[in-house]
Amino acid sequence: MLEIENKLYNEGYNFICGVDEAGRGPLCGPVVAAAVILPKNEKIEGVNDSKKLSEKKREQLFEVIKEKAVAFGIGISDVDVIEEVNILNATKLAMKEAIGNLKIKPDYVLIDGNQGIDIKINYETVISGDAKSESIAAASIIAKVTRDRMLIEYDKKYPEYGFAKHKGYGTKAHIEAIQKYGLTQIHRPSFCKKFIK
Repeated sequence: MLEIENKLYNEGYNFICGVDEAGRGPLCGPVVAAAVILPKNEKIEGVNDSKKLSEKKREQLFEVIKEKAVAFGIGISDVDVIEEVNILNATKLAMKEAIGNLKIKPDYVLIDGNQGIDIKINYETVISGDAKSESIAAASIIAKVTRDRMLIEYDKKYPEYGFAKHKGYGTKAHIEAIQKYGLTQIHRPSFCKKFIK
């Protein structure tokens, strides 16, 4: 999964940053983006698209990536931002923030998906990037674990919704809880309106 990075290293780039997000689809909570610069030519065993890993494996890799990364940054767009500018733009803002929070400025950025963002750094978008690029896969793990931990905290405040289990996605149990108890402050009204009678 280092082919893209190795090609860029051969072109003279040194600090290649992978960017990915978690939480575009859920009915509640923020969208979280992560930016990760991995050490040159070092493969972290087990790094893969976060969706293909168990929660336990993601948690383990989260700590390894944080320890081994040259730099990592996190960006968060909360529900108010999502509702104001829509989920796509909120995701782009979170990605830009994550890159801005890196302690080392990257000289090239790899962004998961097909949507560019407004940065003054050379970048390319990579469709299914978390399956093709080690840096993007590492970012997907950082973003996913960070967001999941936030939802586990929200679960303590709103225990009747089951956030710790479904992480805000539109499961049957979650939709039934919305219909029974209404929306919380962390729900995205534009995502939930079809479930409210």
